[in-house]
Amino acid sequence: MSMLVYFSTKSEYTHRFIQKLGIENSRIPINAKEFLIAEKPFVLVVPTYCDTAGKGAVPQQVLNFLDHEENRRNIRGVIAAGNTNFGAQYAIAGNVIKRDYGVPFLYRFELMGTTEDVANVQNGLESFWKR
Repeated sequence: MSMLVYFSTKSEYTHRFIQKLGIENSRIPINAKEFLIAEKPFVLVVPTYCDTAGKGAVPQQVLNFLDHEENRRNIRGVIAAGNTNFGAQYAIAGNVIKRDYGVPFLYRFELMGTTEDVANVQNGLESFWKR
């Protein structure tokens, strides 16, 4: 397993961000028939998809992943992606994961992230895992 677990849809925005990080990672499958088990502690990176009220913010594949005890036991934090055009709903999936799973919301970035976002996440994760 890896230090980052992430979900990305066919748009590949989150996937492209993860590839820029150069950090060991595993992807939650889009196909519901495939499954991933986290065998060691990880930080979850999740995109936000929701309606204007914030419903449906966390993709169902991520919820299915977190339904498994071993995955819930190993989650240590969350990083969320989003689109600032959605105002208050920007990266709200991070707030949902924080609330529902009791882990820190470490960072949020827009779409595929900027060079600054990549550096912030790399440095932040390095510090986070040293604690």
